[in-house]
Amino acid sequence: MLNDHLRINEKGNLEIGGCDTTELVKEFGTPLYVMDEMNIRHNCRRYKQAMDIFYDGNGLVLYAGKAFLTMAMCKIIEQEGLGLDVVSGGEIYTAIKTGFPMERVYFHGNNKTPEEISMGIEHGIGRFVVDNQTELEAIERIAAEQSKRVKVSFRIKPGVDAHTHEFIQTGQIDSKFGVALENGEAEEIIALAARMKHIDVVGVHCHIGSQIFALEPFERTAEVMLSFIADIRDQYGIHITELNLGGGFGIQYTEKDEPLEYDQFIEAVSKVVKRVCHEKGLGRMYMLMEPGRSIAAPAGITLYRVGNVKDIKDVRKYISIDGGMCDNPRYALYQAEYTALLANRAAAAKTEIVTIAGKCCESGDLIAKDIAIPPAKPGDIMAVLATGAYNYSMAMNYNRNGKPPVVLVKDGKSRLIVKREDYSDLLRNDILPVDL
Repeated sequence: MLNDHLRINEKGNLEIGGCDTTELVKEFGTPLYVMDEMNIRHNCRRYKQAMDIFYDGNGLVLYAGKAFLTMAMCKIIEQEGLGLDVVSGGEIYTAIKTGFPMERVYFHGNNKTPEEISMGIEHGIGRFVVDNQTELEAIERIAAEQSKRVKVSFRIKPGVDAHTHEFIQTGQIDSKFGVALENGEAEEIIALAARMKHIDVVGVHCHIGSQIFALEPFERTAEVMLSFIADIRDQYGIHITELNLGGGFGIQYTEKDEPLEYDQFIEAVSKVVKRVCHEKGLGRMYMLMEPGRSIAAPAGITLYRVGNVKDIKDVRKYISIDGGMCDNPRYALYQAEYTALLANRAAAAKTEIVTIAGKCCESGDLIAKDIAIPPAKPGDIMAVLATGAYNYSMAMNYNRNGKPPVVLVKDGKSRLIVKREDYSDLLRNDILPVDL
């Protein structure tokens, strides 16, 4: 599981981005998120280069901000020439405050509020990815109020099985996202939009799920979506020029995960796209994709300090850490699996099977169950790998725990990009009525 940005140094400690993790802990404390800048940039470049090669430069990679978004991350994504997929007013605001080019921002979400829609239109969002008719009508109304035209794409449920956990499947008909092909919703909403005065229909979008390792679902989805585009042209005379195939590419969380190289995914799907476009006379389609996890997750680790070690004879050995579901709820949500090691004894043999327990007052507050690590003792530094996505972004203040800081590392140097929340931060929005 160690890769180019992770190594064991001569002291036997884990390094990331040239920084000794034990030194990072001394400076910034625990829990601590650490992100490797060059690994993020490398992952961005792999996607962009593959899109440029296999789609002849006729496309755009959109980073899915929900995976991990800060002002520093926005700036890196901008510098690498990617666009940004946002799903809330808060993510839009982050992009605005960073100075991100708004024409490269695509706004998703299944229940955009009028305030969010207004913000997006006012600041020139590149595309609204429309989820439903209520939203479409709100965009038309607000665009009319602002005397603007808005370019939209539509989120389509292609009905393709993503072969992944049911909680992270999104392309089937029984999903809260988008409109379905099977029952005619998709063609009806596009036909409606084409008649609106302040709407320009330019694209369709789909996303079949997350943490997908198989190639076939992506190939099948491309064929389904392009056939739909051809049907819309033939039936309504509506010419759609953009196809967004979403994201969902799997990464390696544990040794058993075997993801394909991402450029192999893109190359294989590009062959399907070019073939179907030729067969159906669709011309040159502008292609988009939305990787998030596969850009951010491998670049990040989380560091904890080991507290109690509880060995229940003939039952289970618990290793308690000073974080947990408040900074990584993914195990509690869908039993996500991770690789962990002791950062201060990174080369030690993994001879014990343990369960890593968080400090929250919940039985389900676990980071990993029945995982192999070296014998741990209080004070050791635990490193959990591949936590760069959906950890900081899903962190919460349960049990009045503050969110950890985020440190960006590069060439042996560290920079703080999110400060640690202290107790005063937890009370920032509290109001104590004077009559209590």
